[in-house]
Amino acid sequence: MMGVRVICVVVLAVICHSHSLAAPPPHYGSARSQENDCVSRSRQQQLFTNPHNFSVDLRMPGVVPTGSDTYLCTAFPVPTSRDAYIVDFIPHASMDTVHHMLLFGCQTPVSTSSFWDCGSVQGTCKDEASIMYAWARNAPPTKLPKDVGFQVGKNSGTLYFVLQIHYGDVSAFRDHHRDCSGMTLRMTSKPQPFIAGIYLLMSVDTVILPGKRVTNADVSCDYSSYPIYPFAFRTHTHHLGKVVSGYRIRDGRWSLIGRQSPQLPQAFYPTSKELTVKYGDTIAARCLFTGEGRTTKTYIGGTSGDEMCNFYIMYYMDSKHAVPFMSCMETGSTELFQRIPAEANVPITVTPGHMTAMMHMGHSADDQDDRLQLPRQKPEKVLDQGDLYSLMSQLLGQSKDVVHVHKFDPSELQRTQAELVAQIDNLMRMADLGLPGAALAFHSREDPVLVRDRVHRFHQLEATAKPAGGAVLAGGQDSHMEQVSSWPESSLQLGQVSGLALDSDSNLVIFHRGDHRWGANSFDSEARYQQRSLGPIQQSTVLVVDPAEGNILKASGRNMFYLPHGITTDEDNNYWVTDVALHQVLKVSSDGRDRTLLALGEAFKPGSDSGHFCQPTDVAVDRQTGNVFVSDGYCNARILKFSAAGRYLTEWGAGSSDRKRRVPFRIPHSLVFLPDRKEVCVADRENGRIQCFIAESGEFVKEIKKEEFGGEVFAITYSPAGDGLIFAVNGESPYRSTPLSGFVINYSTKDILDTFSPNKKEFKMPHDIVETRDGSVFVGDAGSNLVFKFTAEKLHRSVKKAGIEVQELEEMETFVQSKMKPVHNMSKTAAIQEKQTVAENAQTQPVVEEEKKKSAAKPGRPETVLPAVITTLLLVPLLLVVSVGGFVCWRRNNRGEVKSEPSSVGGILGKIRGKTMGGLNLGNFFASHKSYSRQGFDQLSTEGSDQERNGEDSSDSENEEYSALPPPQAST
Repeated sequence: MMGVRVICVVVLAVICHSHSLAAPPPHYGSARSQENDCVSRSRQQQLFTNPHNFSVDLRMPGVVPTGSDTYLCTAFPVPTSRDAYIVDFIPHASMDTVHHMLLFGCQTPVSTSSFWDCGSVQGTCKDEASIMYAWARNAPPTKLPKDVGFQVGKNSGTLYFVLQIHYGDVSAFRDHHRDCSGMTLRMTSKPQPFIAGIYLLMSVDTVILPGKRVTNADVSCDYSSYPIYPFAFRTHTHHLGKVVSGYRIRDGRWSLIGRQSPQLPQAFYPTSKELTVKYGDTIAARCLFTGEGRTTKTYIGGTSGDEMCNFYIMYYMDSKHAVPFMSCMETGSTELFQRIPAEANVPITVTPGHMTAMMHMGHSADDQDDRLQLPRQKPEKVLDQGDLYSLMSQLLGQSKDVVHVHKFDPSELQRTQAELVAQIDNLMRMADLGLPGAALAFHSREDPVLVRDRVHRFHQLEATAKPAGGAVLAGGQDSHMEQVSSWPESSLQLGQVSGLALDSDSNLVIFHRGDHRWGANSFDSEARYQQRSLGPIQQSTVLVVDPAEGNILKASGRNMFYLPHGITTDEDNNYWVTDVALHQVLKVSSDGRDRTLLALGEAFKPGSDSGHFCQPTDVAVDRQTGNVFVSDGYCNARILKFSAAGRYLTEWGAGSSDRKRRVPFRIPHSLVFLPDRKEVCVADRENGRIQCFIAESGEFVKEIKKEEFGGEVFAITYSPAGDGLIFAVNGESPYRSTPLSGFVINYSTKDILDTFSPNKKEFKMPHDIVETRDGSVFVGDAGSNLVFKFTAEKLHRSVKKAGIEVQELEEMETFVQSKMKPVHNMSKTAAIQEKQTVAENAQTQPVVEEEKKKSAAKPGRPETVLPAVITTLLLVPLLLVVSVGGFVCWRRNNRGEVKSEPSSVGGILGKIRGKTMGGLNLGNFFASHKSYSRQGFDQLSTEGSDQERNGEDSSDSENEEYSALPPPQAST
């Protein structure tokens, strides 16, 4: 009896457990009996045990297509008002009913009815639609890598899902059943470090000739955005496609992203190897078709009788730069595709076994294991949950063993990151020493999935452990701005550089004019643009550049502008630009889509009212309030203020402390917002002055006008460091011959702290200037089409000691940084603070240790006898000085002239070191002896006397010269 009870309990537990997990569904034909709950399932949302995770079912609401090749769509609102992330796609369909499914994301669908015909002109979305997922031919589920997700919801621009299903052969509905095919999205509300996206390469003009054995459809585009990391690919054609291959081309080398037969399950397969696509690369794809068996031409189209050539790349990007969808539909050049690897021209044979397995893959993966039951001769191996990669390897017979996706838990993360940091640090050291094997040997690993996951984790580490930016420049006279002549490492190929800005990651943003130039015939006497027939600039006018190396990270702004001028960024990293030909101020998205989010002014129509501009020059944005300030311009003389939404608020002209002598603006050319002072400053170009105003009211605050400007100030920027610093560049004046230079100006005192200019090439027309967080300064030159980089270097000074010129040790910041990448350039603030800190610390350290550090810092010393000789030579004068100091203290103690000091060596050395520790004057000491001659010691004795008379104002040069060298900054 007891045994019967136990058996009952076990059976009951099994039943409960089976109900707690959604049962694996049968083939799609048997699922038709469940069509009554089709509509309810399409709106179902299932919460997981974790409160952050949930799933959403997207189903067709029991539809019956009226004919073959029908496209039906249904829309679903994103089920949260916050941001959410899709981490799994689980299809519920069979190829005997559904030709393919696509999931789009958009803001506004074409219709909110239960479903609609989206194969006609009506389409899917009113706005731009982004493809998020594609399925065909009984493809299995797709699981994204850890920490990667498709972003939807509040801040993503995706407020609706639109499910599109292509029903091919209507004969599948002869029994008049209603279809509820669709998919389940597994989602999380936890922010993901990396955002997934789709890059689609698609041919639109291929014609397949009847009977022709081979027809190639070639597609290629130059990549011009932030780096992407492909991790999966998908191919799609109809019946004539034999193989589809995708590549990244860099420096003429073709690297395979993926290659597959479109007749196999059209799933997202793992990429063939780890690779990155960055600015300057080319992405290319080839679809190989055959026209054998056809009697008429076959075109690209949407019906089953037409063909398609699609290559999908599923990638992830850093969340800061995420672009959810990109596409390429340009026909590849014959010259380019002559170099395509031979494998792209070899069809992949699909065996009858593959087709049989594929026909039995109709499924609806509601079960949590998402296992796929394939016909096998040997016992089936248990796959990891959602392990697409091992599943595909087994299906295609490409691997004898199950390749498990390498998953890691949080406890493993720190160990892995530490291991990667050590490995990368070792690599950098090997590269610096010129040792062989200085390369990451991920390619030597046998498991490609582990390789991909490992590199993915390195990207995660890189994104989450970036060091904070350096300090900005502060006032001071001990540093000088010097050009970094090696920047950029390669030519940027710029037109007239009109504007510079920084994005939210402190990358440099360059605004240039491509092949357009502002010439004498560009405008008529009424400032109307006369060269509209040239069309907009076809080149990318906005370049995002790495400030450290000068590599282009992203490019945008094609076919948008005519004569670019000023640029800045706002809190959301949008670009605010001015175009003097358009007479407009435009707010443009920085996500690579080149969307104009807001336009102020009327295109090509100059004016002076609140709705028009006349050649506006620059924009400044208050990131806290969103208010926008516009300098207008070449033919107006005013500053206008708008709200973040573009509503006109107020305007004002030039200011003056004496209203009777107020001089109007003469080309307000550059603007900058001072966030710590809530002021707006303008470079009044032809008046050669800088004027500042209260941002709220436009009330005049101050004017900075210097003879050194030479009557022209072209551009300004600001740093809140210290008392505030204004960086400015002047321009050529027809009335003076002042050299073209950059200026560092103390905002409070109006004093010029430093001037700078290029070492080799001279400025021709410095047009804009910007300062980065690490203190580097960039100047864009519209005359030479160049951008110059300057960094703060310690002054190269000499001090006379006993009639001998003693050269101070110069900091080698640029050299150290080039060897210890990635370390930001040292700012003037950091240099000054470091000098003061070292001077203070040096007072408490023995001179012996300091001298050793100085000698050790010099390269090229022999490592045998020479160090001992040098040490001996250093110790001799040191012992002499110590002896003299001891003798002086003994004499003073005996005479009662001074208070007794600690008798330690440190105390004596402290006295010798100068005013800080209390003041032994060697010049006066030697002067007390009859044999002393002042010849050769005038400078030293005079400095000593000045220190005594002017203790607070005396120079720190003594301490600076004998201070220890700063320690090298550790690489990160």
